[in-house]
Amino acid sequence: MKDPMRLVERFAYQHPRFGIPHLMRYLVGGNVIVWLLCLVLKSDVQIRLMSLMAFDAQAIFHGQLWRLVSFLFIPISGRSLLALLAFYFYYWMGDLLEQYWGTPHLNIYVLLGWLFTVVFGLLVYLISGNPGSGITGFYLYMSMFFAVATLFPDTQVLLFMIIPVKMKWLAIANAALFVFQIVVNWSAFPVNLLPLVATLNYLVFFGAELWRRLPQKPSAQTVNFRRESARIRREQRHELYKHKCAVCGRTDVSNPELEFRYCSRCVGYHCFCQDHINNHIHFTE
Repeated sequence: MKDPMRLVERFAYQHPRFGIPHLMRYLVGGNVIVWLLCLVLKSDVQIRLMSLMAFDAQAIFHGQLWRLVSFLFIPISGRSLLALLAFYFYYWMGDLLEQYWGTPHLNIYVLLGWLFTVVFGLLVYLISGNPGSGITGFYLYMSMFFAVATLFPDTQVLLFMIIPVKMKWLAIANAALFVFQIVVNWSAFPVNLLPLVATLNYLVFFGAELWRRLPQKPSAQTVNFRRESARIRREQRHELYKHKCAVCGRTDVSNPELEFRYCSRCVGYHCFCQDHINNHIHFTE
């Protein structure tokens, strides 16, 4: 199965300065500003403000292009103090993913989620005439939650600030809730498909990895790591080094200060130095 993540990794490697550093801080900051305005503005002014920021495909086609982005800054919890908890959670997830992936990967992830959401909203309007009721940034932020839960499944968070729960269980519960919402709101088709569409960026990044985790019948291409390691050791008997990076070619002899590791996601038995173990295009054959 082709892995779209390889394209993302290649692009990020070729464009290390792509994207906005600390992107989630700006998105969360915008949400906080709107939330504070909602606390001080009168109800009629607040309603008008939310109406101007909401996703409205009909208005977008009439030139109100700011709505393509402004809907991401509408706080889901309105005036509720629970919004502060959501803001912190968004900020924490964004920083965690950026530290793990790097700025280009995080920006591509958010950009894809936004793009899928916007295109879906515009198509819904063109097909059904619905201007975008229900199109919000909530599911985009939730797609980041699924990413964190996949990369750090055993990380614990406090549910309701009291109950410690692992991220993977919360992710499974939220995925089940998404499916339930799609089924229950089927009368609103196709808008009810937004939870699925807005998380397509998650499938782009993790779909192939999830597929590899499924139980599959052994094939001739299945890698036997014990046999491969033995083959590598036999070859290294005639070499002056033990480890050689498959990206830059540096060895433990030419650069003894480097650490070398083998990537379990690559097909085969490939060694990488510490600079490329998390920054390379995975071998597929």
